[in-house]
Amino acid sequence: MEQLLLLIFLPLAGAIITALAGKSAKIVSTVFAVASLVLALVVACNFIPDASTQFEVNLPWIADLGINFHAGIDGISLLVVLLTNLLVPIIILTSYNHEYKNPAAFYALILFMQTGLLLVFTALDAFLFYIGWEAALIPIYFICAIWGGKDRIRINMKFFVYTIAGSLFMLMGIIYLYLQNPAHNFNIQAFYTLNLDSAQQGWIFWAFFIAFAIKMPIFPFHTWQPDTYTAAPTQGTMLLSGIMLKMGIYGVIRWLLPVVPAGVHDWGQVAIILSIIGIVYASLIAFTQKDAKRLVAYSSIAHVGLISAGIFAFNQQGMQGAMVQMLSHGINVVGLFFVLDIIFSRVKTNKIEELGGIAKVAPQLALTFLIIVLGTVALPGTNGFIGEFLLLMGVYNYGIWAAALAGLTIIFGAVYMLRMYQNVMLGETNSLTITFTDIKGTEKLVLYTICALIIVLGVYPKPVLHLTEASVQHLLEQVNQKLNTVN
Repeated sequence: MEQLLLLIFLPLAGAIITALAGKSAKIVSTVFAVASLVLALVVACNFIPDASTQFEVNLPWIADLGINFHAGIDGISLLVVLLTNLLVPIIILTSYNHEYKNPAAFYALILFMQTGLLLVFTALDAFLFYIGWEAALIPIYFICAIWGGKDRIRINMKFFVYTIAGSLFMLMGIIYLYLQNPAHNFNIQAFYTLNLDSAQQGWIFWAFFIAFAIKMPIFPFHTWQPDTYTAAPTQGTMLLSGIMLKMGIYGVIRWLLPVVPAGVHDWGQVAIILSIIGIVYASLIAFTQKDAKRLVAYSSIAHVGLISAGIFAFNQQGMQGAMVQMLSHGINVVGLFFVLDIIFSRVKTNKIEELGGIAKVAPQLALTFLIIVLGTVALPGTNGFIGEFLLLMGVYNYGIWAAALAGLTIIFGAVYMLRMYQNVMLGETNSLTITFTDIKGTEKLVLYTICALIIVLGVYPKPVLHLTEASVQHLLEQVNQKLNTVN
């Protein structure tokens, strides 16, 4: 109990102290982020990899409305808790060569967002889940609006309206479930055991699915993403792509599937079709991109589409693949955006046609970038392979044509990512890249760490699979049992 409370609220304490730290904010935020990572590793070491919920805390909060501060960790939530606490210190380190106006506010907002994310990933009370969901949105809005690039206000407003609209749909669904609950509380297990007919489950499915689909995002709820990723400061883009989109994936697994299995049964095929359309659409758009940052943004939509399809295929392989790929995608996409940030900081452009020959003058950057790209395109032996293999197996078990179309993300991804690498890193240097300097200091630390994770998780993914296996199996059994009852 104490460990989980400390895990959730240590970043919040860090945010408050960082906000008051002035010029030392960068160091203070790093200390708290690393401390949170150490604590998450301690929790992981003490975690028993079975289907139970551990480190549970259940305290009265707003008793008259049946709202408790109820949180806990199982294998599914532990994976995203580890991802969050791993990426936040990495993201802070990537900012060390930047000077931001009002750094105390910038780093405090990152830690505040971390608290919101951890609430989402550990909440066992729907009201607490919603509070975390909204709490994570507020800091990223200000990070993008204050420190973003050109036209950031218009772009950020579109992002904010999209996500708030989705949140309101989800809130309506939560309130309806609360009113149907005889115990009049927001407990997740009470929601799991509600006896709802197919029509009720159908509209609740869409109320939740729209919120989660916007956050991931999947087609056609994705239109806010490319502009926001491009206009946001690099650390904001990393938070959005590396961690925040996992809120949507996690929401589907934790809240959508177990609460409305009949709704998933009736409408899951539509979700798979939308996911596969997103894979093909985003991949084709990625081919046409001249800005490397936008190319990676569309690549992310394609990869998330495959994760979504694997989840709605609703089998052990697809679900396990989604869990592994959440971790791998978070690591890889942060690495990609950091390399592009390094390039932009040196030559002030991410236009692919204006670059070239960087490998000749920055061989260490070129090597680390290659490893990250290979992980992204799921080369065997890298972290991206096992997740995409399991996802495709899961989708294949659902339908061979779905797997054939979903598999295009790997083929297309390899083409546009390797072509981007070739145009940016290889060939002859030009007037922009001839003076390019290689990575140093924290740049080396971050990129070497990411490359090590890509290789280690690719060669030996068993700990991740073992961590989530029992929880995934229990969730599938729980949903199938409820589905049989409804039918």
